[in-house]
Amino acid sequence: MQNEHSRALPVTPHLASLQPYPFERLRALTAGVTGPASLPLVRLSIGEPQHATPQLIKDALTGALDGLSVYPTTAGLDALRECIASWLMRRYGLPAVSAATQVLPVNGSREALFSFAQCVIDASRPDAKVLSPNPFYQIYEGAALLAGARIGFYNQLPDDGFACNFDRIPDTEWAGVQLVYVCSPANPCGKVMTLDEWRSLFELADRHGFVIASDECYSEIFFDEAAPPLGGLEAAHRLGRTGFERLIVFSSLSKRSNVPGLRSGFVAGDARLIKNFLLYRTYHGSAMGLAVQAASVAAWNDESHVRDNRDQYRAKFAAVQPLIASVLDAPMPDASFYLWARTPIDDAEFARRLLAEYNVAVLPGSFLARSAHGVNPGAGFIRIALVAGADECLQAAERIVRFCRAL
Repeated sequence: MQNEHSRALPVTPHLASLQPYPFERLRALTAGVTGPASLPLVRLSIGEPQHATPQLIKDALTGALDGLSVYPTTAGLDALRECIASWLMRRYGLPAVSAATQVLPVNGSREALFSFAQCVIDASRPDAKVLSPNPFYQIYEGAALLAGARIGFYNQLPDDGFACNFDRIPDTEWAGVQLVYVCSPANPCGKVMTLDEWRSLFELADRHGFVIASDECYSEIFFDEAAPPLGGLEAAHRLGRTGFERLIVFSSLSKRSNVPGLRSGFVAGDARLIKNFLLYRTYHGSAMGLAVQAASVAAWNDESHVRDNRDQYRAKFAAVQPLIASVLDAPMPDASFYLWARTPIDDAEFARRLLAEYNVAVLPGSFLARSAHGVNPGAGFIRIALVAGADECLQAAERIVRFCRAL
């Protein structure tokens, strides 16, 4: 007789379709690799902000610790939703954003980007499909597959400046699409979507009935104070789309305010989608703690620390990008804190040897993409995250130059 403890555990079959996360693949690639002891490790592989967290956010967090004794509501405090709505109107020149119906706080954009697909996808339709940029943030793929949908990709390629060429996707490929992820500024290439690209995507959404999920977590890391990146809500407004129909944008304090551990962000857009997402989240158990909400209010209401943050990135790019561009094709991004650099050899081999010979960690681009339409658009690239201190980034750039010249 079979012992009850030896029976197979029930598990969703969708888990088997998940691929290893990029950093798991990087760990496997570099297992046993030890860089020269004379060169301190510089880790530029993970997009984790390392600038100091502003004191005003710490003070707001610790000043609200009495909130730990209270269950928070899923919808969040009125004060938080109102300050986010006000920030959106200031940042994007929007005439009105309803704090009550068009904004919802979330525990970081990653969690929301995943759970939103679970709320939107109708897996009872056998043709259910999600489209994602390629290369991409792997959460998009996992969200689609675990929601019971197929995943398709639109490639962002260097030959056309990493544009989102939605017009080139045949009508047959739009069949069954229920959700389209976009990332602007893009991870990893730093491309910002143009108004024409938004116009094309909105027209396709109206024609085929899908929802747009716009990941904008890098929106506040840019280089020209007079030309901040275009956002999805701003594009909708400029194109006369009142109510932000079929659009939800995702933003976060992690990169903007150097608080990745706070796990605080928001979604905003179509009130109908927000209402459904709130219902889902009420059962999902994802309310934001009151102390985190208080810290978030302080962060969204202050821009001085955000400008200082941009100044630090601007200085690092000014010092590092010309050096790396002297040996690799590594153009300045429109925004974000990544350099997307073309490698003269296989990207995984480049990353492994760079770590072994110069103790600099970068991420192979092929780990961030899938083979689609006959090509892996990340192959032959590395992603360099300029998140470490300025001196470390400069040291890493100088080592990369030496490494490339020795190849």
